[in-house]
Amino acid sequence: MTIEIRVPQLPESVADAVLVAWRKQPGEAVSRDESLADLETDKVVLEVPAPAAGVIKEFKVQPGATVKSGDLLAIFEEGAAAVAPAKAAKSAKSAPVAATAAPAAPAAKLGPAARRLVEENQVDPATVAGSGRDGRITKADVAAHVAREVAPAAASAAAPAAVSVAAAGPVTVPGARAEQRVPMTRLRMRIAERLLQAQQNAALLTTFNEIDLTAIGELRARHKDRFEKEHGVKLGFMSFFVKASIEALRKYPVMNAAVDGNDIIYHEYYDIGVAVSTDRGLVVPVLRNAETLGFAQIERKINDYGVRARAGGLALEELQGGTFTITNGGVFGSMLSTPILNAPQSAILGMHKIQDRPVAVGGQVVVRPIMYLAVTYDHRIIDGREAVQFLVAIKDALEDPGRMLIGI
Repeated sequence: MTIEIRVPQLPESVADAVLVAWRKQPGEAVSRDESLADLETDKVVLEVPAPAAGVIKEFKVQPGATVKSGDLLAIFEEGAAAVAPAKAAKSAKSAPVAATAAPAAPAAKLGPAARRLVEENQVDPATVAGSGRDGRITKADVAAHVAREVAPAAASAAAPAAVSVAAAGPVTVPGARAEQRVPMTRLRMRIAERLLQAQQNAALLTTFNEIDLTAIGELRARHKDRFEKEHGVKLGFMSFFVKASIEALRKYPVMNAAVDGNDIIYHEYYDIGVAVSTDRGLVVPVLRNAETLGFAQIERKINDYGVRARAGGLALEELQGGTFTITNGGVFGSMLSTPILNAPQSAILGMHKIQDRPVAVGGQVVVRPIMYLAVTYDHRIIDGREAVQFLVAIKDALEDPGRMLIGI
């Protein structure tokens, strides 16, 4: 039976999507619910599953095309057997982009971003060593493989040419003056739009402070082994910052508010967004009702979000909403920065690198692990006094963690 493969119903807030890649080729056997294609929206990557066992007969849309809910993607033959190689090759001629694609690695081992590099550079995934969790192949793995294996071969060719490595950056032959024009991904376009919107529509101001993390470091050192044994997750710094932020937000609720026209919406719950960097761009999954979560639950959710974000596996609802955001540039070595609001929120906390620094304590100069903190806020509804006191409240909570236990 012939079945039309169409774009699934996109979420209400998503107008269209881009077909990133086909995971299966015409004539290739497909199992029921096996992923046929990746659709990239401005927030997440969606998979198009096979409605039954069979084969794809014909592509109607090529990678790179913009599609909307209900658009026809391909013609599928239910129950059909795989086409012989020669016949499959002939069928593939009608789909130039798909015909040149490299063999696809198992979905569990190859994320959408890595898959795109594999196809664009004609790389056999079986030859790429995966550095991700459970051997998963990342985009960086593919880029490194191309630089190591493909570039030397190109250098020995009669006419040296640049090797495209998509968004990871072009790998070129030494001396070549190549250029590459690469369209922004939907996610990157959305990030650019939201950041520009935040700067144009809010009165942004940033205030700074520094935190001595000696107490947190000692607490983690004492309890990290038992914590990991009992909860199955490491005790990191993020759970402390989430908890301290919630305590400070309770004291200064305007920091958890949002502007809506001429009104201020005060949220009486704490949905904390945690910025996660991926190969596709920055995403901000949300810890719903974070005030009800314990340290282990926060660490577990953040770890889970990080793994699934880098694999393109976050659900759209996990990225929506949020009343306050925390971003950690310190993992990349940032000493100080001014984060931009995640609109329509009114404040964002920026963490930075922990660095041993000389500080004065009790009239003596001692070396302590210091982090610079930044909070960017919307000056339309938040005064400098409130922003500064909010940051001081976070500082007090982290320098004396016992405060969070007794609510002071």
